[in-house]
Amino acid sequence: MAATRRLLAVLLPLAWARARLAGGAGGWQAGDVPEEQRCTVERADGSMSPALFLQRFAFSRPVILRGVTDNSAFRALCTRQKLLAAFGERLVRLSTANTYSYRKVDVPFQEYVERLLKPQDPAALGSDTLYFFGDNNFTEWGSLFQHYVPPPFRIPGTSGAYSFGIAGSGSGVPFHWHGPGYSEVIFGRKRWFLYPPDKTPHFHPNETTLAWLQHTYPTLPPAERPLECTIRPGEVLYFPDRWWHATLNLDTSVFISTFLG
Repeated sequence: MAATRRLLAVLLPLAWARARLAGGAGGWQAGDVPEEQRCTVERADGSMSPALFLQRFAFSRPVILRGVTDNSAFRALCTRQKLLAAFGERLVRLSTANTYSYRKVDVPFQEYVERLLKPQDPAALGSDTLYFFGDNNFTEWGSLFQHYVPPPFRIPGTSGAYSFGIAGSGSGVPFHWHGPGYSEVIFGRKRWFLYPPDKTPHFHPNETTLAWLQHTYPTLPPAERPLECTIRPGEVLYFPDRWWHATLNLDTSVFISTFLG
């Protein structure tokens, strides 16, 4: 009995700490996937001029931007409780988390949050993993998107399109590339792996990012490892055109990207 009390004295504070962490993150669950040992993506802040952004980053390399947006109002609308109240009955389109061939599934948002939003199974294939990101109807989600403040830096000749997502700990999208864009985390943490266009990463298109991190990443020589970083609320990652990238949500994460096309 005394041993049981001692064990509870250790476990209960940990459980309460986890509950406070989850409650303090908009009701979304914290995870235990590790961050990188060292961030290798450059950082800049809101004092950078648009001209300097174009010169140093827009066409050449990624950058983590701090203090360039204030999305506290948007964040307040993205708690688990408020999103379920506003959009619970709406259909959301889920995609499989693989690189080239996507299967689409439509489910009510409440069903996704309560039944499908869970930590990534390390043994699951990307084609068996459903991911909510990218297929957002602007008309249906417009009342939410109008509160989002996008990053201020623009690339001439482009306009922005939003993609909103919510995904569980350990989930993510394996390596792929497209046009330039921004990614901002509203709740949680998102880890990124990036390669320049001329350096194709070694990966299997149907392997999840978590499986790649566990099996392939440790075998890479230092010179073949990607740029990597973890972004948190209040930070925005910019990635240039055609840069390979894979993402890994370290917690249940709410995030939004602005694609420049």
